[in-house]
Amino acid sequence: MSFGIWGLGRMGKHMVLRLHKHGFHVVAGNRTTEKTKALQKEHGIEGGHSPKEFVSKLNPPRVVWIMVPHGAPVDDMISQFLPYLEKGDVIVDGGNSYYKDAVRRAPPLAKKGIYYLDIGTSGGLGGEKQGYCFMVGGDKKAYKLVEPALKVLAAPGGYAHFGPSGSGHFVKMVHNGIEYAILQSIGEGFELLKDSKDYQIDLHEAASVWNHGSVIRSWLMELAENALKENGNDLSQVGQEIEGGSTGEWTVQTGIEQKTPTPMISTALNLRYRSREKKSYAAQLVAALRFGFGGHQVKKE
Repeated sequence: MSFGIWGLGRMGKHMVLRLHKHGFHVVAGNRTTEKTKALQKEHGIEGGHSPKEFVSKLNPPRVVWIMVPHGAPVDDMISQFLPYLEKGDVIVDGGNSYYKDAVRRAPPLAKKGIYYLDIGTSGGLGGEKQGYCFMVGGDKKAYKLVEPALKVLAAPGGYAHFGPSGSGHFVKMVHNGIEYAILQSIGEGFELLKDSKDYQIDLHEAASVWNHGSVIRSWLMELAENALKENGNDLSQVGQEIEGGSTGEWTVQTGIEQKTPTPMISTALNLRYRSREKKSYAAQLVAALRFGFGGHQVKKE
């Protein structure tokens, strides 16, 4: 199967490598050519340095998986690829896009005979080794075309088709909203331990114990344990400002539109904004966790 990934950032590059290791014919491309050239040189992966060259190296039916920031960058890449695609080809948006954008994009592409899939992608920097989690929306025929690649890219049981256009990114949006709330609760819990007037709790030790048999053991708790080990219990080198916010904003807005209460997610989103103004140990730990699973930028103290 011929498969192309355009956008070699934190996730795209490692997806290319995982496909390549499993014997897929994968073509890599990026807005700037340096990352593409590096994959060609270091791993012998085929590269396309322009949308035209990229598509020319794919065998029909072509799968063009785009991993770029949401909004205008996705629309721009679709417009650049479209002149070189043919009926039956598939465009995949695998980034953190707003689900209503998929609802908007799919019909005009379908009129041209081009399938459009919105695939929410989770797994962070560990996905190359452990496998990713994929939430797919769009035409079922297109889903079947890309399923062989999803089987290789995903962790066991880590992908599913959820319905028509928008459903994949809708599920991923809610996933990220849940993530906001969980991260915030971990941060607050450790801040409570740190601020104790009665005890001097070793926070790294608490995280380590919780990761062995407790109800709240998890990958995020493992990342907390690692962050506290690497940075010390005071996290003195980690800034408290938490970047991001788009998927949380969309989740809260959707809750308002549906009249579905989301108080925990709403509070976690507001506290991200607050982190840019007021010193908070909980925010420092959340920032460290986001760096751990996704390589998201951390501002140093």
